[in-house]
Amino acid sequence: MSSWPRALLLFTVSCVLFSTAAMVMRDRTERAAAKDAEIEAVLYAATAAPQVRIRYDENDYPQIDLPGGGQETVRSVLNITRPMRYGGYVWDDAGIPEGPILIRIDLARQLLSIFRDGHEIGSAVILYGTDGKATPMGSFPILQKVADYHSRTYDAPMPYALRLTDDWVAIHGSDVRTGFATHGCIGVPVAFARRLFEQAREGDQVVILPAGREGEGGAPSGGAV
Repeated sequence: MSSWPRALLLFTVSCVLFSTAAMVMRDRTERAAAKDAEIEAVLYAATAAPQVRIRYDENDYPQIDLPGGGQETVRSVLNITRPMRYGGYVWDDAGIPEGPILIRIDLARQLLSIFRDGHEIGSAVILYGTDGKATPMGSFPILQKVADYHSRTYDAPMPYALRLTDDWVAIHGSDVRTGFATHGCIGVPVAFARRLFEQAREGDQVVILPAGREGEGGAPSGGAV
């Protein structure tokens, strides 16, 4: 076989392989998108179920302890029957009165919960700061909302950011995965961050509880600017 037919054959085989690889990649992308849609559908279906909420008797409302000795009355909580995985969240605010929200972040359990009028309307697994960039503990008002903020310090997107401190410790959308951490911020799934951003107002209270061991959580430092 001459060099020219051999080169033509190799070119043809390369084209076929490239086309096949492109089809495989496109199929994987479409399947991933379908899986994301399926997960979203399951979340919406779960939050629409009647058993999604546990309501307390008005004569026996539990209280949430807050930093500084304060308390928050709880009228109902989401009925989350199994541990949520990284990237997971639940949301249900149907029938809950409008008003200011309280965001409670439990570093020990790695969970964020949103309460409106004493009713829990959302909960998500979070990322938080470690390795010298600890997430601050205490009570913080939301200082600023920026839907499309981008950190100049870390050259990283922080979508649906709710700023809590002057050095830009914030709650924001993140790729919440095992083994990941932040530079002091609270990272939540992006879809959840969008919902939270729509609900939150400047001045709403955020309380951050410690991770459980002395020294964890730390002082405000390492915000993403």
